Amino acid sequence: MEDTLSALRSLMVSHSPPLDALVVPSEDYHLSEYVSARDKRREFVSGFTGSAGLALITKKEALLWTDGRYFLQAEKELSAGWKLMRIGEDPAVDIWMADNLPKEASVGVDPWCISIDTAQRWERAFAEKQQKLVPTSKNLVDEVWINRPPAEINAVIVHPVKFAGRSVADKLKDLRKKLVHEQSRGIIFTALDEVAWLYNIRGSDVAYCPVVHAFAIVTSNSAFIYVDKQKVSVEVQTHLVENGIEIREYTAVSSDATLLATDELDAVSTAKAALAETEATKIPSEIDKSVNGEHQAEENSNDLIWADPVSCCYALYAKLNPDTVLLQQSPLALAKALKNSVELDGLKKAHIRDGAAVVQYLVWLDKKMQDIYGASGYFLEKDSVKKEKHLQSLKLTEVTVSDQLEGFRASKEHFKGLSFPTISSVGSNAAIIHYFPKAETCAELDPDKIYLFDSGAQYLDGTTDITRTVHFGKPSTHEKACYTAVLKGHIALGNARFPNGTNGHSLDILARIPLWKDGLDYRHGTGHGIGSYLNVHEGPHLISFRPQARNVPLQSSMTVTDEPGYYEDGEFGIRLENVLIVKEADTTFNFGDRGYLSFEHITWVSSSMFIISLSLIYFHGMLILKYVKSFCTSLN
Repeated sequence: MEDTLSALRSLMVSHSPPLDALVVPSEDYHLSEYVSARDKRREFVSGFTGSAGLALITKKEALLWTDGRYFLQAEKELSAGWKLMRIGEDPAVDIWMADNLPKEASVGVDPWCISIDTAQRWERAFAEKQQKLVPTSKNLVDEVWINRPPAEINAVIVHPVKFAGRSVADKLKDLRKKLVHEQSRGIIFTALDEVAWLYNIRGSDVAYCPVVHAFAIVTSNSAFIYVDKQKVSVEVQTHLVENGIEIREYTAVSSDATLLATDELDAVSTAKAALAETEATKIPSEIDKSVNGEHQAEENSNDLIWADPVSCCYALYAKLNPDTVLLQQSPLALAKALKNSVELDGLKKAHIRDGAAVVQYLVWLDKKMQDIYGASGYFLEKDSVKKEKHLQSLKLTEVTVSDQLEGFRASKEHFKGLSFPTISSVGSNAAIIHYFPKAETCAELDPDKIYLFDSGAQYLDGTTDITRTVHFGKPSTHEKACYTAVLKGHIALGNARFPNGTNGHSLDILARIPLWKDGLDYRHGTGHGIGSYLNVHEGPHLISFRPQARNVPLQSSMTVTDEPGYYEDGEFGIRLENVLIVKEADTTFNFGDRGYLSFEHITWVSSSMFIISLSLIYFHGMLILKYVKSFCTSLN
């Protein structure tokens, strides 16, 4: 790490202008939460492997900002040359830079890896001391990263309407209506899940996220996708062209953004021409014209270019005329979050299969804990009798058991992979909120310690995310009390009824009150949206104490998780997580004619820490019971 820092500081000195500081964000060119191996620049320079964080390198210091999910992990992973900055406790990075860097300091950053909103906020913070943000022409980390992983060529795939629920034509039609409403003639999309959702495509460019490294530009008349053409098969090309989408090389987005700004981007694309040829035998209709954007073009003479300030990178914004840019949340963020009936049905079916896999796993793990460690078992609460290991050649580790869980999931229909690295954690490791075990360093399971696993899968018809906390021996009175507080909060939120217009910031307190009564709390949010065979973390809504949870009210057909927890450093961690669908509530009254909402639970695994009975499994679905019976028979 020291050699890397020295090499970067040499580049900072030789840069024009010389840099007083270099920012290394976690994000890629699409500002993604999870990134490919070659885009893990912050991890490379700092050694910190968490998904969220920002590194700042000055002439003499190296600092790493991250949030409460990663405090313990960062303390373990950062070398002596790095200082941990705790978000929410230490000054924010822009405030720290403004206060600690010299007057007229230059702060370098790759403009492709920082959002418009962040860049503008930093520029405001720098103004008082005439400090300046300097976009670098090259990413300096790439210059010193000798063994940087190569770019992978992974095939783009078509996501069928039978899973997507809506055609590309319908989505483009709705999008262009929004462009007209907002007086815009074009929009840039950089978020990978938005491009995938809009064009009904999926891929494998980022581990655990079925997305493609691609940008998109949509205008009143045309639609473009910017992607490595080596990834595009004949089938995918046909799908895109038939929907009026022109395929352009990934790097062309930069020059095309400039053309978009000057209204020179060719509206009559080759894809549109091909579509016109195939449509020649059809009788023209208002529907056909509106799908291809012609109808909107007649009405839309406005000159604004729409860019989401949070998800669009600063590099593309710099190509536009700032006076004609509409900085507003992407219209796809909410459209994607409001699941259609096909997506909702798929999510429910995926969670039934996923629940069956998790129950199979608990049955298997319970039996192994008894056979190998002499544990009293998860299904019966009694005094744990410490026995001599009678299978000395066998042991269960955090990694081997999580591999077994993945195996149960892999046997289910439509399984495509995990939705994030499984958090499989024993004892003190469970107190590390986003702990990911490694085979060479992971812990062995212990019947006298709490075991927490947070896991999920990608299925063609839905994405899953579930956390359970179990104990195979006899937990302490304190552990039981903490678990009970978490469970009470979990139930209180899951059973909530609330009026339309309520946001996740207002609901967050419901999950915390039982913990607060005992003086306990947790440092992460309580819930996030979840994709439909897309990213496991999906906005724009969330349930959290963070201010941004006020921005978007919960609406019927949104998905959201319910996951309170409690973590005792060096001892144990507890978290419970279900996926919920927001639905209209049937209330006796309707005060103020606002309408009320509630949650539908679609996670089919009991939350009980100590007892799972077959009657509960039956209650949670006959399909799960069938899987359990079949699996138990196979064990005999």
